[in-house]
Amino acid sequence: MTMPAPPQQPVTVRAVLDEPLSRWLWLVKWILVIPHWIVLAFLWAGFLVTSVVAFFAILFTERYPRPLFDFNLGVLRWTWRVSYYSYGALATDRYPPFSLGEVPDYSATLYVAYPERLSRGLVLIKWWLLALPHYILIGFFLGGVHAGVWSAGLLTVSAVFAAVALAFTGTYPRDIHALVAGLNRWVLRVAAYAALMTDTYPPFRLDLGGSEPSAD
Repeated sequence: MTMPAPPQQPVTVRAVLDEPLSRWLWLVKWILVIPHWIVLAFLWAGFLVTSVVAFFAILFTERYPRPLFDFNLGVLRWTWRVSYYSYGALATDRYPPFSLGEVPDYSATLYVAYPERLSRGLVLIKWWLLALPHYILIGFFLGGVHAGVWSAGLLTVSAVFAAVALAFTGTYPRDIHALVAGLNRWVLRVAAYAALMTDTYPPFRLDLGGSEPSAD
């Protein structure tokens, strides 16, 4: 599988449904991804630090330092691959690589175009004020802890429902995959915007399916 040339939109998310999938491997993936979550905990700590540095760099120079951009993009890519393998999609049985780099032949890919210039004014408000409506929506997608009780979001519920269907029928429902891919695409667009990697506001639009739409 080869990754097509990136289109013009700044954030591109692709998700290929691997077939065939094991009927029962999904039951133990929470154990299999523990090493990834340990590494990602440190990577996300670094992501927060580099995002703060990038904030001031953009504020004074209108530029996102390329090494910091590449690192943060790598963290998002790594997280997306692990999520796609585990309970953010359960749509591949290929174990995610331990890599910050682009892996074009993996089932889940992410591309964010590097911006030559970014707005100094937007950097002050886009990550908290402008993105707030999106945060409310993706909170519903991702779930979280409320009053000390963890509740699953729409993404996890959909992925597990698909896995149960897989266990009984041997097939991952394609309609659910289209939904799961679209929800993840929404989350990743917002993540890139909130991380100051683009000034293009994420659309309030659920683009279903494993491939990006051909045009906005």
